This record gives sequence, C-alpha cells and structure tokens, in this order.
Amino acid sequence: MKALIAVLPGDGIGPEVVAEASRCLEAIAAKFGHAFELRQAAVGAAAMDAHGDPLPPATLALARQSDAVLFGAIGDPRYSDPSLKVRPEQAILSLRRELGLFANLRPAVSHPATFHASPLRPELLAGVDLLVVRELTGGIYFGEKRLEGDRASDLCEYSVAEIERIVRLAAGVARGRRGRLTSVDKANVLETSRLWRRTTTRLLAEEFPDVNLEHAYIDATTMHVLRRPADFDVIVTENMFGDILTDEVAMLPGSLGLCPSASVGEGRRGLYEPIHGSAPDIAGRGIANPYGTILSAALLLRHSLELAAEASALERAVATAIEGGALTADLVRPGQPGVTTREAGDAVLRNLS
Repeated sequence: MKALIAVLPGDGIGPEVVAEASRCLEAIAAKFGHAFELRQAAVGAAAMDAHGDPLPPATLALARQSDAVLFGAIGDPRYSDPSLKVRPEQAILSLRRELGLFANLRPAVSHPATFHASPLRPELLAGVDLLVVRELTGGIYFGEKRLEGDRASDLCEYSVAEIERIVRLAAGVARGRRGRLTSVDKANVLETSRLWRRTTTRLLAEEFPDVNLEHAYIDATTMHVLRRPADFDVIVTENMFGDILTDEVAMLPGSLGLCPSASVGEGRRGLYEPIHGSAPDIAGRGIANPYGTILSAALLLRHSLELAAEASALERAVATAIEGGALTADLVRPGQPGVTTREAGDAVLRNLS
C-alpha cells in the first residue's frame, strides 16, 4: 500500500528517537512491499524558533493531508514559564483538536528483561499486557472554569454521544484482544460517572455482547493495577481519570521510554508518539530510549494503516531486542553500560522478521 506519514520530530530527544522509528517504518515498507513517504516538518520549540509558531500552517496542512502522524516530543526550558501566551506544548493540543482525535491509547507491556527497572515485584509483572483508552476532549479539563475571589470551580460535563464514541472504540479494541473491558468511573459520587456507567452498560449489551464488561471505581482501580496488573485487558475511562491512570500504568514496563501512545478519532488518521517528554538534559548524547517511539510506529501501522501483521512484526522485533539485552541507559542495572539510541534501533532491525 501507499501512505503519506507526517514526521514531526519536535524538540530535545525527539529527533533522535523519531529517526529510529523512521528507519523501522522504512524497513517494514521494504520487507512487506509498501510505499511509505515520510515527510518531515517542524513542531514545538523548534518551530517557534524557525517560524514563530509551535504549529506552523505548513505543519498543520501536512498533518491534515497525511494518513498518519509520527510525533517525537516537545518542550524546551526556554519556554517553560506557564504564563507565556505561546508555548511549545500548545502544538499537540491544537493537533488533536484539528484532527478530531478524541481517544488516547496507552499500552503497557512487561518484559522479563526489564522487570528489575519497575518498582513492582517481578512476580506481579509476569504477563502484563494492558491498554488504557482515555477520553481526550471532554470532562473537567474542558468544562467552564471560574475563579471569583477565594472560590474556584471547574465544570465536568459529558454527553451520551461523547461517552458512546469512546466506549465503542475501546470495546472494538477489546474484541480484537482478549475480550475484556473495564470501564472506570466514580459512579458512587458523580453524576457524569452515573451517566457514563449507564451508557456503557447499554452500549455493550446492544453492540458488543461478546465483550466481557466490568465496572470499577477509579480509586479501587489505581490500587488494583498495581496489585494485579496482569488481570487487566482494556481499560476505558474519562479524561481526568485517564490522565492519572495512564501515568500510573506507565510504571509497569519499567521506564517511560518503553511506552508508546496513539491519539485517534472517528477515521483512520491518528497521531502516534512516545509518552516521555523532550528530556533536554540528555538530548544530543545518543543515549535516549527509542523503543517507545518505535512501538508508537507499530500502533501507527495497526490503527491508521490497518497493517496488523506488520505491526505485530515490529512489536516482536522490539521485544526480541529487549530480551536479547539491547537495553538503553534507563533500563540497565546500576553500574552497567547501556546501548546507544542507534544501537537499540539496529537491534530492532536485526530482529525484524
């Protein structure tokens, strides 16, 4: 197949890790007979420096015409003041809005070779393979906000349509995995959560009777994903709960550098990025972990290009590289040397089959 992929490296270690993911996409294209055009554009602080805008019109136009967007990282200490009217991080919010991306997918998969890097005991990590689906465009983050004297309020609001579309997406993903969906809410306290639970129950009964649905409170879930993480398959939840839960789940694999993500919407186009930041303290040193970005490229193959076999091949190659000992500095035991960013990418390419 032919596909145009917008490549937005961004800031800090973004260009380094995106370079390895791009090499992997090119290798997949060559191996499986596809034609991928990887077209690069500026975003974030790099775009502010070059164009005065964290998301220049040309970059947005490229993203809109592309089949998928591969994103690196954004952020620069020079623009860290939260009072600035224009900041690099605004680019990612604008991209999500402009591309209609309402769902964030965050997988967490454990590898025996990196059990030591996780704060959890190894026996709890065996067999962990879960996916959190977070609603991105509604809830308390986007509700009406007020600050009057010594009182403040933030409105949390959801419609049935917003709940249906995120739950439908999550249930579809669960159907293609192990068929289990955990819907996380706070229905014992919040009206939005009661609506969420009623809507989810009805939708699963009507459209996904083959998917096993479990409801859980957010406070209990934050405990259970640490006590028994291997029991979870797909978790779906609203925006703020998902924001908190995805960061917690990211600790299971042992490093943020192992965690990919996808932001998707109604159509096939999506934005794919590692969950780590720009890490300016290690930028340019060649030691950044590229696995999260390479795994984000695998999500791109699966969700936007609908190339499941190719996505699985890339994920297996990453797992084999890790189990074979190609561990970057964030994954090795204290005192041991780690492989370089390029060497990690080489290990994945060697194991691509």
